Amino acid sequence: MALFPPLDATPDEVREALHPFRNDFAVAVYSCQNAFAVGAIVRVAHSFLAREIIVIGSDTYYEKASMGMEKYETVVRVGGDHAFFEHVKGRPVWALEKEHARENIHHVKTFPKGVVFLFGSERRGLPPEVIDRANHVLGIPMYGVNNSLPVAVAAGITMNEWARRRYIAGTEVRVVSS
Repeated sequence: MALFPPLDATPDEVREALHPFRNDFAVAVYSCQNAFAVGAIVRVAHSFLAREIIVIGSDTYYEKASMGMEKYETVVRVGGDHAFFEHVKGRPVWALEKEHARENIHHVKTFPKGVVFLFGSERRGLPPEVIDRANHVLGIPMYGVNNSLPVAVAAGITMNEWARRRYIAGTEVRVVSS
């Protein structure tokens, strides 16, 4: 159920009002090289109230593609993989990388608390050294001759799968009245 902030609320006030409803996962995007895709991921992450969105590297993203949702999100920029792993220290990092997947996303029994879902570039994916440092590597089933999904679609599928399992379990269903 969507929340409707008062029309005169500032972005900081909206962010504060949303804080108790944030979910215990984060989304990280590694050198995406697609400014529109990162903006779309910010928008989708807002729809699932992710804890934070981490943009790794110096690539820019188009705020217009996030439809204004970047104002209500915690978007953290880190310079590279070392800074990323320092930032998420103590949290499980689950990479989404079809070619190196150890498990199908639909076969995961449970997602760990505080999980950080890590996505790479649509062209290059994630570098081997980053995949090696991830705690787990998931794949999203796909068919046809296309080798990859758009990164914003992969992020949306992943967040939806996280949410679907939470709602099925009945542990995180939240009804908010206005």
